Order: sequence, then C-alpha cells, then structure tokens
Amino acid sequence: MSEEVQPIHAQKIPLKDLAQVLPQTRIFASTPFDAIAGVDHVERITAGVGSVLVEPNQPWSYYWLLLEGEVYAKRPEADGTLTLVGIVHAGEGFGEVPLLSGRGKSPFRVLTSQNSVLVRFSEQDFWSLLACCPAVRQAVLADSAVRLQAYQVEALHREKLVSLGTLAAGLMHELNNPGAAAKRAATQLRENLLRLQQLSLRNSGKAKTPIQLQCMRDLLEHALRGCNLPALSSLEQADAEEAMSQWLDNAGVENAFTIGPVLVSMGIDREEIACAQEHFDPAAFSDALNWFGALVSSVSLVCAIEESISRISELVMAVKKFAYDERTPDKELDVHDSLQSTLTILGHKLRLKQIQAEKRFAASPSTIRTRGSALSQVWTNLIDNAIDASPEGAKLEISTWSEPDWLVVSVGDHGSGIPADVLPHIFEPFFTTKPQGSGTGLGLEIVHRIVTQKFAGQVEVKSQPGDTRFIVRLPRAVAASA
Repeated sequence: MSEEVQPIHAQKIPLKDLAQVLPQTRIFASTPFDAIAGVDHVERITAGVGSVLVEPNQPWSYYWLLLEGEVYAKRPEADGTLTLVGIVHAGEGFGEVPLLSGRGKSPFRVLTSQNSVLVRFSEQDFWSLLACCPAVRQAVLADSAVRLQAYQVEALHREKLVSLGTLAAGLMHELNNPGAAAKRAATQLRENLLRLQQLSLRNSGKAKTPIQLQCMRDLLEHALRGCNLPALSSLEQADAEEAMSQWLDNAGVENAFTIGPVLVSMGIDREEIACAQEHFDPAAFSDALNWFGALVSSVSLVCAIEESISRISELVMAVKKFAYDERTPDKELDVHDSLQSTLTILGHKLRLKQIQAEKRFAASPSTIRTRGSALSQVWTNLIDNAIDASPEGAKLEISTWSEPDWLVVSVGDHGSGIPADVLPHIFEPFFTTKPQGSGTGLGLEIVHRIVTQKFAGQVEVKSQPGDTRFIVRLPRAVAASA
C-alpha cells in the first residue's frame, strides 16, 4: 500500500540553536557541545506523517538526527510493494551507512510515521563530526555495525527464501512427470490384470503337459527378471519388434503386432518361445502367448512404476542432500540406460502426440564416472521440452557420441525453433515462453545448473525453425565440483 506523501519544511539554522537539544540525543549524549568543531549551520526539518525524506536510488548526501517522532525505512519490491526494514526512534541518527560505505544512493524509501522533527548534517559536516568528536564517532560506528549486521542477516534470510522457493518450484516441476507416469502405468496395469484373469479362466479347463508347464515356467522366470535391460537404439528396437511381430503373426498368434513389441521390450527372443510353439497346438499357442504377453506387459508396467517411484525417491534424497550438503560416492553411470529410463517415464506424452523417439546411441563406452545422481532431471527437462515443442506426429532425435574426454548427448526436435531474442534468456530462472500456468520457467535453468555445477559439463543450444538441438557434454572423469 502506498503512503500519502506530505511536504516537508527545511530551515537552515546555526548549530548553536541546538545547544540544549543535542545533548539529549544518544549520539551527542557523551559529547560537550563546546567540543563540536567544524559545523556552523545545519538544516532543521519539520515533516508531517507520511512525509518522504529520501526516495529509493536518490543520491544520499546527509546524516540525519531524529529529535522528535519516528521514521521508517522501507525497501521497494519487484511487485511494487514496500517491505519495512528498519525503524528510527527519537534521539537516534541514521544515514551513516551510505556515507561510510560510499554507496552514494539510497536503497530504501525513508519516510516519517509520525509528525517528526529532524536535523540534517551535510556530508562534509558529517566527516567533521567524526573527526572532532570521539564519542560521536564511536556511536555512529556502533550504529553502522549494527545496521550492516541487520542488513546481512536480512539479505541471508531473503536468499534462503529465494533458494527455498526455487527448490520447491523445481521439485514440483520434477515430480510431475514421474507421478503422471506412475498413475498412467497403474491404470494400464489394472486393465492388464483384468485381461490376465479372463485368459486364465479361458485356459483353466485345459490340462497342461509337464513339458508345456516347464516351457511356460521358463518364460515366466525370464519375464520376472526383465527390468533394467540394456537400452537398444531405435533402429535395433524397430527391427527386433518387426521381426518378432511378423513371426508371431505367421504362427497364427492373435494380437501379434501388439504382443511383439512387448516381448522385445522385456528381452524375449523367438528361441525362448519356440518351445511353446512346438508343444502347444495353434489355438492353445495363441492363447498362451496372449496370456504371456499380458503378463510381460504387466511386469513392464510394474518396472515403469518402480522407475517412477525411484525417480521420486531420488528427488526427495536430492532435497535432503541439498539441505545437508551430503556427498555421494563415486560410481559408474550408464547414460544410455538413463536416457531410456526417461523415455519410459515420458512414454505416455510421446504416445499422446504420436511422436516417435529416434535413438542413435553411438557413444562407446556409454558410462561415465561421477558423483552426481541428477542426470535423469536433465534428460526429463530436455525431452519434455522437446515433446512440447514438437508438432503432432513428428520425430524426436536423441543421439550420443564420443569426443576426447567427453560423452556427448543431443536432444533435438523439429518444432518452430527458439526466437533469436529469446535464446540468450532460456537458462534464466523463471523465464518461460509458455502460457501462464503451463510452465515454471525452471526446466532449462535446472538443466544448466546440474550439468555445469554438478558434472562440470557444458550445455549448448542450436536453434532454427524446424531444427532445435540441446547438446550436453559430460566429462568422463569424476567432476571435481560435483
């Protein structure tokens, strides 16, 4: 709320007119009036309630002594409000900090909260007072020390609040994707369980031979240990899915082109299900493969839920480490697996926009030695932004390659690109071009901070209409700053 500005009245008077008043103030209480030298005249200020004595960024060239009333110092905020930072009572002085520090300008709005009377010393007279009067000098320096300490405490408090706000906003930004992925996977898992029940009831009346049971048991054991498989490139995965689906279709399996990709994703090959084809009749083989496909899909969804919950746990641990400055031991991290996990987490968004993620994993080796554990946040933000920027039915390109001492990851999309005037600001906190409420402006700031500070790496962006690429370079050695 803005204060109503009242006029002030200034009158130049001889210092001797204040001979009875000055000793009653704290600043001059221990200084005989006759000891004051070098000051002949001062200004006597009379101000009503709400009078502005000094505006923010106004040149500061006076030392003030409050004889009657009360004065507030308020800091202007970015949203136009004012925050109270200090109160001066009758008998106290103020304004020594800008003069002693040489700042020259006021950081605050200084105004009266009561009808007030003040004495204003010029900058030259202020230095004369400090030179001639040790007691005045001691009182002024003591006030300066107290105010500087208060400023530092207040600044530290504000910095902690800003950091906490940034951390909280970033955490909510990061938790959204794995949370949504877990919910989506849980919904699909429920549908799979219903299908499994239907298939189980349909096959329960058909007796199984020991060989058939052993074959299914072997497949089940493989399916139940199928999480954390090595990631395939897009071309390898597409070829494997096509070959598996075509083989199942030729074998008369219902839903062959749905089951095929599921089996490939869990590392099942044709040799492992050949036993089922050999020992089941065609109809039973189709039912068995549909049942097994639903089970494998369920295991895959459980893996996705587990991955999402692990991501959430990692984020919570990251907050704890941020608060307590913990250090994680050195470890090897497979960047390809990290990228694949992120694509799994964001799979529902890719499917929603019918976007194909093309992987070109050429880095060898694909591991790095690091103390950091936040790369998943980097990939999540880059890939999520690329999905948002891509038109429906487009292609997303994720590539890796090796350079001397570096492992390089590129995430590219074929959207409209980043305007030239926006490009210099994309890594700034809270900067976003998304509509209000749909973007925090923290994603790319998090990417830049993690890569450069936790991994001692580099982030580069190249953008033109139809081709935007974020290139991340990670050192293969342990980052000293991690």
